Amino acid sequence: MATAPSSPGAPAGLAESGRRVFEIEAQALAAVAARIDGDFSAACRLMLETRGRVVCTGMGKSGHVARKIAATLASTGTPAFYVHPGEAGHGDLGMITDADVVLALSYSGESDEVLMLLPVLKRQGNRLIAMTGRPGSSLAREADVHLDVSVPAEACPLALAPTSSTTASLAMGDALAVALLEARGFTADDFARSHPAGALGRRLLLHIADVMHGGDDVPRVHADASISEALVEMSAKRLGMTAVVDDDDRLLGLYTDGDLRRTLDDARVDLRGTRIAEVMTRSPKTIGADALAVEAAQLMEAHKISGLIVVDGERRVVGALNIHDLLRARVV
Repeated sequence: MATAPSSPGAPAGLAESGRRVFEIEAQALAAVAARIDGDFSAACRLMLETRGRVVCTGMGKSGHVARKIAATLASTGTPAFYVHPGEAGHGDLGMITDADVVLALSYSGESDEVLMLLPVLKRQGNRLIAMTGRPGSSLAREADVHLDVSVPAEACPLALAPTSSTTASLAMGDALAVALLEARGFTADDFARSHPAGALGRRLLLHIADVMHGGDDVPRVHADASISEALVEMSAKRLGMTAVVDDDDRLLGLYTDGDLRRTLDDARVDLRGTRIAEVMTRSPKTIGADALAVEAAQLMEAHKISGLIVVDGERRVVGALNIHDLLRARVV
C-alpha cells in the first residue's frame, strides 16, 4: 500500500521541503559551474590588472549578494567595496574612479537603477563585468565581460523569491575571490592582517613573545637548589613550574606541579635536602619566542602539559608561559 505524502505543515513535510531546496540549488550550482570558462578568466584578469578597486553594485537581493562579494574580495587581497546603485545616482558615483572595475549584479539584467549608471561609467572609462541570468539582457550586452549565472529553476515553489539564483551568484563571487586569491599568492598571514580583531587573526599573528612572561618573571633555579627552594620560586612566579638552569642560564630541566605530586608520593624524598636536579624532568618540551602562540597551544594539547619554557637557539631561557596565558590571549 502506497504511503500518503506528508502534510505540508507536518514535520516530515517541512523536512521534505528543506531537502528539495538543497537538491534544486545543488543542481543550479552544477549548471553554473559547467559554464566557468574564458569569460570567467577574463573577469579575473580585469580585476587583477586594475589600478583601482573592484566596485560591486546591485539592487534588492542582488545588492545583498554584491555587498557580500565585495566583503569577500576585500578580505582576500582584492580591494573592493559596495555602492548602492540608487545612492550612486545621487552623488555616490563620486566614489568610483576611472581606475576602478565595476562588477554589476542583476539576475534579470534589466534593473533600472543599475542600467542608469552605465552611461556615466562608460564615459568615465570604467571596465564593466556583469553577472546576470540572461545573456541577452541590456546589462549583459553593455558589459566588457558577462558571467552567466542563470539557473534551471528557483527553489521557491512559486518561482518568485530569488533562491537558487542568489545562491549561484554568491558561489560565482566566491569563485572569483578564490581564483584571485590564488593568482595573487595570498597567504594565511595576509588574511590574518586584514582580520586582526578576529579569532583567526589572533591565531596567525600572535607570537610567543607577545604572551610569554620574561625577565625576572620567569621562574628559574639552579641545579643545586633544593626542592623546597624550587617550590618557593614556583609559588612566587605562579606559573606552576620552574626552569632548572646552569650558570649560563641554559635549560637543564623543568620541575612542575605534576612533578611535585609525584615527589610527595615518594617517602624517601627530603624536600629540604634533595637537589632539584635529582627529580626534575630532564628533556622538557620547549618553544621559541618567534613561534606562533597557537603552536604553543597545539604542543600543550599534544603532550598533555600546561606550561612551556621559551628558549633561544642556544637553549638559554628567555621566557615561560602556561595555558592560562593562552586563554587570556584568546588563542584557545
